[in-house]
Amino acid sequence: MMLPPLSLYIHVPWCVRKCPYCDFNSHKQPDVIPEEAYIDALIADLQQEAQLISGRRIHSIFIGGGTPSLLSAAAYQRLFDAIENIVGIESGAEITLEANPGTVEQDKFTGYRAAGINRLSIGVQSFHPEQLSALGRIHSSGEAIVAADKARAAGFDNFNIDLMHGLPGQQASQACADIQQAIDCAPSHISWYQLTIEKNTEFFNRPPVIPEEQVLADIQCQGEALLKQHGYVGYEVSAYARHGRQSQHNLNYWQFGDYIGIGAGAHGKISSLDGSIIRRAKTRLPKDYLDPTKQFCCQQDAIASDDIAIEFLMNSLRLTGGVAQSLFQQRTGQAFSLIGAQVSELQRRGLLLKGDRIATTALGRRYLDSILEQFI
Repeated sequence: MMLPPLSLYIHVPWCVRKCPYCDFNSHKQPDVIPEEAYIDALIADLQQEAQLISGRRIHSIFIGGGTPSLLSAAAYQRLFDAIENIVGIESGAEITLEANPGTVEQDKFTGYRAAGINRLSIGVQSFHPEQLSALGRIHSSGEAIVAADKARAAGFDNFNIDLMHGLPGQQASQACADIQQAIDCAPSHISWYQLTIEKNTEFFNRPPVIPEEQVLADIQCQGEALLKQHGYVGYEVSAYARHGRQSQHNLNYWQFGDYIGIGAGAHGKISSLDGSIIRRAKTRLPKDYLDPTKQFCCQQDAIASDDIAIEFLMNSLRLTGGVAQSLFQQRTGQAFSLIGAQVSELQRRGLLLKGDRIATTALGRRYLDSILEQFI
């Protein structure tokens, strides 16, 4: 089995306040964020993970949350120095930081760029004031537009804007207006995904009225056409990029690459030379993560041999272009013949493309769940 590229996910668990749709591991920030102690814990966590990675260097870094832009550029510089010393970072690695568009966060962009962060993901979600209020966002539409300008001024020629659609009361014209405003901000990448109601969220307990199925279908159709018209090519279910600007970190994830997860509530997937693949999860509560008497890793499980193929396909079939059949054996350690019969049948039914790639057709993308059921 050939070991895949190794990425690093870093989780920062604090937010100014919890959004009603969010089911990520995020917590209201304390009066003073224990920044230095948290960086110390992240470094110690990485030192433990380094024992499992078979000497690989870091291919890409993604800092998510929570709100990672609550931490200072100096904190990230210290962390990156430690990462380089402990495991090493590949030359030219993509290093992404999720940032809120608020004024305070914008003022840090220049420092982040100087620290080595070379890609931002700005969490806009919508440019409509009423939708921002419904989503519990604390920034304004104007601040979001200024954030894109300040990102470019700070030297970020590669940044993403996060948008949601299918919002309460939203029509296709409003969703497309959000996309057009994002396009006018000239990002290299747009993440555009539908609002889903998740358990353990305020929206789950008090569900908003979301658009009917036909409206959602209209939004999807018109939004995709608008993005394509302006040169943003969909390469994953909810990701659209200018030529050559696909997120390298996300591509590694969808291609069943490996990733270390450090930080409160972070998850990781690590392959070994013996063919085994494990998943690791870190303790969720910041106070427990910072407690030196507790272990960072709270759960470790091996992926059962019978589940590896479906895990691979659940990731790779989200990519519009799919993956080469040869990647299946490289990433799973299993022969392609294990799934060959199902692939051939789905090709015959027009749900998968014919040829040497595992990829859905336009019809197949509409029935992805049904396709995956054929491999269980």
